[in-house]
Amino acid sequence: MVEEAPYRRIAAEIRERIARGDLAPGDRIPSTRDITRDWGVAMATATKVISALRDAGLVETRSGAGSVVIERSAPPVEMVVEPEVPAHAGGFHGPATPRLRRSPDGELSRDRVVRSAVAIADAEGLSMLTMRRVAADLGVATMSLYRHVPGKDELILAMIDAVFGEAPLPADRPAHWRDRLEAAARQMWRSFVAHPWAADPLSLTRPQLLPNLLPYSGWSLDTLHTLGFGVDEMMHIHLSIFGHVRSTAMSLDSELRARADTGVTNDEWADIHGDEIEAVLNTGAPERSAGLRYVAEHGFDYDIEAVFESGLRLLLDGVAVALARREVNGDEQVDLSVV
Repeated sequence: MVEEAPYRRIAAEIRERIARGDLAPGDRIPSTRDITRDWGVAMATATKVISALRDAGLVETRSGAGSVVIERSAPPVEMVVEPEVPAHAGGFHGPATPRLRRSPDGELSRDRVVRSAVAIADAEGLSMLTMRRVAADLGVATMSLYRHVPGKDELILAMIDAVFGEAPLPADRPAHWRDRLEAAARQMWRSFVAHPWAADPLSLTRPQLLPNLLPYSGWSLDTLHTLGFGVDEMMHIHLSIFGHVRSTAMSLDSELRARADTGVTNDEWADIHGDEIEAVLNTGAPERSAGLRYVAEHGFDYDIEAVFESGLRLLLDGVAVALARREVNGDEQVDLSVV
């Protein structure tokens, strides 16, 4: 009797949980990390499990949530039995189990590789991305990927470029300088919210020249140049705004990963550690923790979106102050009366 492939057995178990209603639409299924731990299998096997369930129309990947059960109005795609024995070995009878549909190398493209990698990063985080993992998701040999991307570093840059290409900046720029800078920052923020992992690989000191990212720099620097700022001022303002968007997105990414790993939200975490926080506040000189105690007593609703908007507003207020302190020869289309 031929032993069933581990990924088929695990996928069948998860499928059964979905069929019974133990995993309802919107529920998160075990992640690849969960599968490797709970079933004692390799990461490549866990990846095959997720791929098989996704191919069958049972789950989809959502940024920050992992793979979740989807709402179905039609029966799922049948999971085909594909015994790993020669055809002449005789019939194989048993319950339907999933198989990974392997794609001939000829069907591969750079776009498919990048899209698969983005889906993995969205579901599990960038730390779980490997070339082997992408190959397993696509059902091809790992080495076949290198005909399309030189390596993992280049793949990650291609992924970032792709996600920023999903929602480019508008063709028409707002007339007012503040509206321009706000529009660019918010558009970048929305891309990071959709793909939080994309923030960390980007650099302030060694900027990556990606085709879909360059328009953000052009938009910002053109606006600041029009206002009459010098090179140093232009770059300081531009990098400060970009740094705010990126660093806030990195906090979002770490929070989503912590929530996925522990199942605990940041508010729940604060409740759990309330006694520890109180103990810290009660140590040392009381006057040194007056501000912390004030926040603890009044409560703070940690809304990352509000943190982003508040920080952006303060930065742009600073630009307005800088404009008010100097004489600016601006573009006629720019309304400098509102600073």
